[in-house]
Amino acid sequence: MPVKFTKMHGAGNDFVMIDTISQRIKLRPRDIRKIADRRRGIGCDQVLLVEPPGQANADFRYRIFNADGSEAGQCGNGARCFARFVRHRRLTHLQTMVVEAGNSLMTLTMRDNHEVEVDMGPPRFAPKDIPLHREHEALEYDLVAAGEQLRIGALSMGNPHAILRVDAIDDGSLERLGEAIRSHEDFPEGNNAGFLEIVDRRNVRLRVFERGVGETEACGSGACAAVVYGQRMGWLDDRVTVELTGGKLDIYWQGDNNSVLMTGPTAISFEGTIRL
Repeated sequence: MPVKFTKMHGAGNDFVMIDTISQRIKLRPRDIRKIADRRRGIGCDQVLLVEPPGQANADFRYRIFNADGSEAGQCGNGARCFARFVRHRRLTHLQTMVVEAGNSLMTLTMRDNHEVEVDMGPPRFAPKDIPLHREHEALEYDLVAAGEQLRIGALSMGNPHAILRVDAIDDGSLERLGEAIRSHEDFPEGNNAGFLEIVDRRNVRLRVFERGVGETEACGSGACAAVVYGQRMGWLDDRVTVELTGGKLDIYWQGDNNSVLMTGPTAISFEGTIRL
């Protein structure tokens, strides 16, 4: 089965974009794993599928699959690439579009120089919404991982995040710790483990180990979660630049039940066809 694709990335977080509107295909988990394989396939952090909307007030639906074949609920960098992709493929001429992602709706707005602003919706903090095995909501939670006693922030941006503040994200022990946190048993659906280094009130550095993928060069929802956590702890202002390995993202949150807005770059790497 030949499948047309476009390879894209947002700040180094890379995706294979597949339009299932103009080509009728059905991908199995093993197909996703083959596509994502960096030696035997195309290679990517996640595979994104463009589908017709299921709701009348949405323009598209998009589904997110991790490199291991599991389905994810949210991806901020992927959402930006999605907006550019559907315009690039002339599936829409809209400057602002509403898309279904998981159980939520997202508003995507094209900006100058192929940047896209994503309305990520409000963060959710209740343990049952993350999900996290805790009885009561708190700003921070105790967690034992890789033999260390930690204090983490935890919240959902449509997918679960655990955030740990560190002195420096270049610490060599973070890879071991990231793997232990992202698969911790207290998170029944796993989590995206973020390590937050605060430069000043408007600038931070971040590393993220994503569930089903591993460390990525950028994680949009992880950047949002880290900034929200930092604001709630009183460390950050409402507008913050997040520096990741692959580039920078601008995050804006006014607190309370307001949406988190993320703006960042998109890029098209190449296009082709793969036979599955």
